[in-house]
Amino acid sequence: MASRYAATVGAIAGAEVQRIRREPSVLFTRAAQPLLWLLVFGAAMSQVRNLSTDGVRYQAFIVPGVLAQSVLFIAIFSGLSIIWERDLGITQRILVAPVFRSAIILGKALGAGLRALVQVIVVLVVVAAVRIPLRWSVLGVVGTLAVTVLGAMLLSAVSMVIASAVRGREQFMGVGQLVTLPLFFASNALYPLSIMPTWLQVVARANPLTYEVEILRRLLLDVGPSRIVVDLGVLVAATVVAVALASRLYPRRVM
Repeated sequence: MASRYAATVGAIAGAEVQRIRREPSVLFTRAAQPLLWLLVFGAAMSQVRNLSTDGVRYQAFIVPGVLAQSVLFIAIFSGLSIIWERDLGITQRILVAPVFRSAIILGKALGAGLRALVQVIVVLVVVAAVRIPLRWSVLGVVGTLAVTVLGAMLLSAVSMVIASAVRGREQFMGVGQLVTLPLFFASNALYPLSIMPTWLQVVARANPLTYEVEILRRLLLDVGPSRIVVDLGVLVAATVVAVALASRLYPRRVM
């Protein structure tokens, strides 16, 4: 049973990754937005004095946040495939097969994580090329790739919860856009928690993106709280909950 479950997850993830081969240019065009944040916004804000960025250059400080943001923008709309498959009748054929619903969701989430991984690599290559000062190490880079995949899986599962709860593409896109910007700005992606008003700090602490950015900042810059295990635990727990919820909702909306 375990091998069949793993095979289902792998097959669905593989199908999701195939989209990269069919439309490789999409990943590079999507990488343009995070690069603008780094090369334009980051460069401009680096000239502002007295920014509390743990003693590192602002442009370097936001690299982890921009990586998390690039993953967010890919993963949060990945649930659109569920609506597309439902409209074409593909979901009905999937559901009559002897597979676990959670394997379907987990496979799609893993596929979204692997797709996001390519964009993260593109951004890191550009960061290295323009010599933004990070603490480069094998452990840091590998850890960054792993954490961004996990973050993409979490956000993809959240996206599938939304897709399973709405009736059409227009509603999904509306909710997705409504969720995306608050997730990004109500986190520590662009500024440390310490400069936020108290109410926003509370919101940021409930935001999974904050924990992802904290881990990435520790791996790439060696700044911020030294609680990678705690932050990682929060991300894993949130991913498990999101996958479980998406698995529960998925069949109810198509039967």
